[in-house]
Amino acid sequence: MPQDAFTLRHIARELDGVLAGGRINKIIQPSRDEVSLIIYTKRRNLKLVLNTNAQDCGAYFEDSEEAAPLVAPNFCMLLRKHLLGATFKHVSLLGFERILVFTLDATTDFSTAEKTLYLEVMGKYSNLILAEGGVILGALKQTTVDNNARRMIFPNLPYLPPAPQDKVNPSDFAALREVLEKADGDLANFLFTRVAGLAPSTAQMLAENYGGGDLAEYVHGAVFSDMVCPCVVEEDGRLLDFCARSTGGGRKFSTLLEAETYYYTTKRARKRLEDARRRLQHAVSAAVKKHEKRLAQTLEKKRACENVEELRVKGELLTANLYAVSRGMQGIELDNWYDGTRVKVALNPRLTPAENAQSYFRRYRKAKRTLEMLAPYEEETRRELDYLAALSTAIGCAETEEDFASLEEEIAAAGLLRVRETRKKRDLPSPRVYEYGGFTLFAGRNNLQNDRLVRAASPDDLWLHTRVHHSTHVIIRTEGRSVPEDVKLFAAGICAKFSDANGDSAPVDCTRVKYVKKPRGAKAGFVTYTEATTLLGVPPRD
Repeated sequence: MPQDAFTLRHIARELDGVLAGGRINKIIQPSRDEVSLIIYTKRRNLKLVLNTNAQDCGAYFEDSEEAAPLVAPNFCMLLRKHLLGATFKHVSLLGFERILVFTLDATTDFSTAEKTLYLEVMGKYSNLILAEGGVILGALKQTTVDNNARRMIFPNLPYLPPAPQDKVNPSDFAALREVLEKADGDLANFLFTRVAGLAPSTAQMLAENYGGGDLAEYVHGAVFSDMVCPCVVEEDGRLLDFCARSTGGGRKFSTLLEAETYYYTTKRARKRLEDARRRLQHAVSAAVKKHEKRLAQTLEKKRACENVEELRVKGELLTANLYAVSRGMQGIELDNWYDGTRVKVALNPRLTPAENAQSYFRRYRKAKRTLEMLAPYEEETRRELDYLAALSTAIGCAETEEDFASLEEEIAAAGLLRVRETRKKRDLPSPRVYEYGGFTLFAGRNNLQNDRLVRAASPDDLWLHTRVHHSTHVIIRTEGRSVPEDVKLFAAGICAKFSDANGDSAPVDCTRVKYVKKPRGAKAGFVTYTEATTLLGVPPRD
C-alpha cells in the first residue's frame, strides 16, 4: 500500500479540509497500536482512527463502534487530559516525510495552548506522539537508551523527526535535477532508490506515465500536483492496494480519504472476522481433542473388559472341577460345556482351587461394573463431540461480527472460552430471513438461535435439517397453507449451504414442527424428530 509521502500529502490536504474547526469530544484506545478520536465538525460526528500497526498504519475514518477497554491505557489518559475539547487548526505533512502533523488549539478554564499530534506512518516503526512547543508530552511507543540511542522519544525531550534517508527531497528542485540527470536503467527502481517519499508502486506509476522530456520537471510536477484519481485495486475479492492516481482498473472514489477509508475499514473488518473465526475454532478444536482423547481412553478400557464373559465361564468351570485341581498348580485344561471346546485356565499356585475360582468371579464382577459405568460415559462423550461438531459448522457458516459475538457467548456458556469483558453489551443477531414463493423462511445462525426458532414456530410450520450433516435449522412459516415443493427445495438448499457438506448437495429431512422434540437436558441445537420426508438440498448460488 503506498503510504508514502506522495500519498500522505494528499491525505493531509483532504484531512485539513474535513477536520479544520472540528472539536475532539471523545478519545479511546481500543488496542495498543491504535487511538480513535470522536470529532464533532458542526455537521456530524466523525471517528478518526490513528493507527500505528505495521499492517494498518495511517489516518482514516471509520464508522464502526468499538467498545472501549474497561481501563484506559496511560497514553489514552494523557491524550484525554490534553486534547479533550481541543479544536483542529490544520493538518499538514512534515516536510516531505511520512509524518502527518495535527495542530490543535487546546483551551481549558485556566490556559490556552497549541498542541501538536505527530502520526509517523512508517510501517513497523509507526508512532503517535503528542508534543507542545516542540517538547514531547508522551508517545504511544516510547524509546529508551537501551533500544534506541540515536532517536529518543520520551517525555520532556525535544521532538526530532527521523534522520533523513540517503535520498533527494523532491521539493529541492535543483538537487532533484542533479540526481535525475544520472538516471539510467529501470526508471521506476531509480526513482524509488534515489528520490525520497516514493513507494515502489508510486515510482512505478510515475515511470509508466513518463512520456519523455525534462525528467526533473516531470517528476517535480507529478509529485506536487494536486490532481488525484483515487481508486482501490481488488482481485478475486481480495483488497490489494489503494492509490492516489489510478493507472487503470480498480474501484474509483471521489476522494483519496474515501478510498483509504474503504480500503482499511474493509480490510480490518475482514481481519476481525477471520480472527474471531480462528479464535472460536481454536477453542472448539481444543475441546474436540480433549473429548477425543477421553473417548479413546474409554474405548481402551472397554477393550480391556471384552473378556468379561470368559472370566465368568472360567470361574464356573473351576468351581465344577475343584476335585481335579490342587494347590500349587499354575494352570489346567478343562472341558467347556458351553461350546464343547477345551479351555486353558491359568491358576495362582499360592491360592487354593476355590480361591482361584473366586478370583475369576471377582474379576468378572469388576469388569462388568466397569462396562456399566463406561456406557453412559461414552454416550455423554459422543454427545459432546456431536455438539462440538455442530459448533464448528456454525463457526464456518458465520458471516458477520454479530454472528461471531453470539457464538462466542454460546461457546463461553459451554465453558470452552472466557468472554472478554467490554462495556458494551452485545445484542443477539437476528436469524437469516428469506422470502420465496410467497413464504417466509427463517434460518438460525447458531445453536441457541436454532432452539429459539423451533420454540417460536407454530406446530404446523415446516422444520428442515440435513440428515447426515450438521446444519442450520430452517423454519418455513406456513400460516396454515400447503407448501409447494419448490419452496421446500429452496429451504433444503439453505440447509445444505449452511452445513458442513462443504458446498455439496446433501439429503435434508423435512417435517412439521409438532414432530420435533428437544430432549430434557440436551445440548443447544439438539432435537429428535419423526414423520420426516427427505429432500435433496442443493445450495443456492449467491
